[in-house]
Amino acid sequence: MDNQQMKKTMNSAVLLSLAALIAKILSAVYRVPFQNIVGNTGFYVYQQVYPIYGVGMTIALTGLPVFLSKLIAEQKNKEQQVNTIKKVFILLSIFSLFLFSLIFFGSGWIAKGMGDVQLIPIIQSVSWLFLLIPLLTTTRGYFQGTFRMMPTAVSQVVEQVVRVAVILIAALMYQFLEWDIYQMGTVAMSSAWIAGLAASLILVIAFLRKKKTDEKFSSRLEAPLELISYTTLTKRFMTEGIAICLLSALLILLQLVDSFTLYKGLTYSGMSSQLAKNAKGIYDRGQPLIQLGMIVATAFSTTLLPVLSRAFSEKKEKEFIRSASSMVRITATFSLAATTGLIVLMPYINQLLFGDRSGVGVLRIYMVAILFASLIGTYNAILQSQNHHYLTIGALLVGLLTKWFVNNWLIVKFGTIGASLATVLSLGLILFVIQLGLPHTLKKEAAKNRIVLKLVLLSLLMAIVVGVATQVAENWLLNGGNRLEAFTLTIIGVTIGIGVFSYGLFRLDVLTIREWLSLPFGKKMLRKQVK
Repeated sequence: MDNQQMKKTMNSAVLLSLAALIAKILSAVYRVPFQNIVGNTGFYVYQQVYPIYGVGMTIALTGLPVFLSKLIAEQKNKEQQVNTIKKVFILLSIFSLFLFSLIFFGSGWIAKGMGDVQLIPIIQSVSWLFLLIPLLTTTRGYFQGTFRMMPTAVSQVVEQVVRVAVILIAALMYQFLEWDIYQMGTVAMSSAWIAGLAASLILVIAFLRKKKTDEKFSSRLEAPLELISYTTLTKRFMTEGIAICLLSALLILLQLVDSFTLYKGLTYSGMSSQLAKNAKGIYDRGQPLIQLGMIVATAFSTTLLPVLSRAFSEKKEKEFIRSASSMVRITATFSLAATTGLIVLMPYINQLLFGDRSGVGVLRIYMVAILFASLIGTYNAILQSQNHHYLTIGALLVGLLTKWFVNNWLIVKFGTIGASLATVLSLGLILFVIQLGLPHTLKKEAAKNRIVLKLVLLSLLMAIVVGVATQVAENWLLNGGNRLEAFTLTIIGVTIGIGVFSYGLFRLDVLTIREWLSLPFGKKMLRKQVK
C-alpha cells in the first residue's frame, strides 16, 4: 500500500470513527434520562434483551458488510461486483429469515433461559430487525468495498438518532401513561427495526444515486471472465462470513452470556432479586464505555480488510506485512491510551454519565476489554484477508465457553467483579489463540523498536500524571460532588492525558514517520514537533 492509499484508508477510518463517535455518544447519553425515568428495574429489563439487538446490528452494520466489502474488493470489474451483490442478497435473505424465525418463535425459550418469561414480547419486538439484514448489509458492504464511507457514516448516525428518539418516547409514555416496565420495554425495543428502516432508506437512496451516476458516465463493461458461484459464495459465507460476524459481535456475545448468567448467579449467591437487578444495572454501565473506547480500532479494522485482501490476492507480501504491522501498532497505541484514560478517570466519567460512583472497581476491570478486543479485531482482519477463518472461529468458541463456565463460578465468589474478570480472561485467551496464527514476520515487524515496552511506560506515565492532576484538582478546586464538577474534572484529565501521551509518542519514537504521515493531521503534528 503506497502512502496515498494508506492516507485514503486512514481518512476512511477517521470518517467512520467520527460517525461511530457521534453514535456512541448518543448511545451513552440517552441512558442517563432513560434510567432516570424508568428506574433500575426498567433499565434492567431493557438491558436483558439489548444484546439480541446488539447481535443483529453488529451483523447488519459491521460484520457482514466487512465480509461483503472484502468480496467486492476482490472483483476485477463492476459487473462482477454487481453479480456478487445480487447473489449475496439472496443468501442473506434466507439467513435473515432463519434468524428471525429462531428468535421470534423461540422467544419463550430465550425468556425462560434469562429467568423472566415476561420478556417474551420484548424479544419478539427486537426480532423484526433481523429481516432488514440483507438490505443493510449489501448496501453498506458495497460502499465500504469501493472505499465510499460517507453513506455508511451517515446511515450509522441516522440509525442511532432514530433509535434513541423512539426509546425516549417509550420512556415518557411509561411515565405519563402509567405503562408497566414490560410494555415500555416492548416499545423501546421496537426502536431496533424502526431505526433499521431509517438507515436502510439512507443507504438505498445513496446506492441508487451512485448507480445512476455510473450508468451516465461509464461505458459498457466487457463481460467478466468468471462469476462467483452460489456454491463458492455459500462456502465462504459459512466460513469467513460467520467468522467476521462472530468476531465483530464478540463483546455483544459476551454480554449475552451475562444476560443468561449474571442475574441468576447473583440471586443464587444469596443476593435479593432487587439488589441483583441493581447490581447488574451498574455492571451494564461498562458496555457503552467499552464501545466508546473501541471506536478508532473498529474503524481501522473495518477499512483495513479490503486493502489487505487486495494486497494478499495480488501477492504483494512486503506491502501486506508493512501495512498490517502498521495497523497493529496504531491500534495498540490508541486502544491502550483509551483503556488507560478510562481506568484513571472512571470515578468522574461514572458520575458524569450515571449520576454516582457506584461500581468503579468493577468498571475499571471491565475497561481492560478495550485493549484486548481492539487487538482481536485488528488481528482478525489480518487473518481474514489471508483467508484464515477456522482459527478465529475456534478461538471465539474457546473464549465464549470460558466466559460461560468461569462466569458461573466467579459471580458466586466475587459478584459483578467476577463477571468483569471473566470477560477480561476470555478476551485474553481469544487474543492469545488468534496471535498464534499470525505470520512470524508480521509479529516481528509489529513489535519492532521495542514498542511494547515504550507503550507500557508511556501508559504508566500518563496514568500517574493524570491521576495526580485530577486528584489535586478535586481536593483543592472541586469536590466532584455533582455532574458539572465531574465533567470539569473529566475534561482536565482528558486534556492532560492527550498532551502527555502525544508528547511521549514523539519523544519515544513509538510510531514511525510513515505511520504518522498516514494518520489524518499527522503531518501537521510532525511539523509542530520539528519546530
